Amino acid sequence: MDRVSVTIDIAGLDPDRIVFRTSPLVELGVALHALAEPGHHPGLHGWATATATALEPDLADRLHEAEFLWRNTFSDVFMPFAGVVGGDGTPGDSLAADLDILDRLDDDRFVSAALEFTCAAFYGTGAASPLRNAEARARALDMAAARGPRQVEFTKRLLADPAPVRRWLRRLFEDCEQAFFADTWERVRVQLVADARHKTDLLRRKGLAEAVRAVSPALTLDADGGRISVDKLTEGATDATDPAVGPGLTLIPTSFGWPHLMVLHAPGWRPVIHYPVHRPELPAPASVELLQLRMEALAHPMRMRLCRNIARSPYTTGELADTNGITAPEVSRHLAVLKKAGLVTTRRRGRYVLHQLDLTVVARLGSDFLEGILR
Repeated sequence: MDRVSVTIDIAGLDPDRIVFRTSPLVELGVALHALAEPGHHPGLHGWATATATALEPDLADRLHEAEFLWRNTFSDVFMPFAGVVGGDGTPGDSLAADLDILDRLDDDRFVSAALEFTCAAFYGTGAASPLRNAEARARALDMAAARGPRQVEFTKRLLADPAPVRRWLRRLFEDCEQAFFADTWERVRVQLVADARHKTDLLRRKGLAEAVRAVSPALTLDADGGRISVDKLTEGATDATDPAVGPGLTLIPTSFGWPHLMVLHAPGWRPVIHYPVHRPELPAPASVELLQLRMEALAHPMRMRLCRNIARSPYTTGELADTNGITAPEVSRHLAVLKKAGLVTTRRRGRYVLHQLDLTVVARLGSDFLEGILR
């Protein structure tokens, strides 16, 4: 089975260059995403409904106009600290400070990040800037047309003159702060700061492997400590040791982000891992590999029939063979696939071995699938 993941090369990276920080602009981006896609965030329905209802019509219209920046993709414009040439990779301690950093992002990087919704297939490839390359410009306009007239208009304005669009976007974010985000940030900031400090303490006292495990079960550090892998249904690679952008890796907690676990891995940008803070009521995410195993295991008609039997009560291999008209070795082979996928439990009663479907695991499968593809 092919392994799907985003990898971050950290071989030889100074541990002091791995930092945990908070960012109001990053959290605003995820909050806007939760407003646009409440189905991704069932735990935020109350907040999303109340916030959307209270928006002034003008602000609601402007958010609708720009929602492709945070609905279909999470644009890198929300992490400008990672793309400023000569910057230190540190986000601001206020939304105004983060927006000042966004103002320092050069036009080529800003435009490429803002048009990420038109070129997701080229993300991570170092594609040419549509400001300077006619082919990239034509592709961006063509892909925007597939999204709709608002996206086409935005793309045309941005490519014609980025400066007015940049001012418009900053004003939009400032108005969001005044309308709802200042109160929201004040409420979540304490938790995020505490999480960043805790992870920093883990990193210093127990090392990177322990800190990575605490961030998410979807993150792993390889045996020699030279690479971090992020278990996602996408492929990508980035280098945290690239001197051209300043070596380093930034990890940013989010209160609004679950189930999304995002990785900024654009060429020429400092790598960023944006992770949801742990809450006890949230289940640990299933790995993409395990999810694929379970879905493949259940795709076979005979295994589905066996599951129907053992969902009701425990069965022996012989009973399953007799019930389904197949041989005991055939049953054993099917059960082995189900067991490898963690869908079946086995216990012994005297000389009999009984097999039963793990209903809790199966009941989680739909949620695991949704969380896996949204991660």
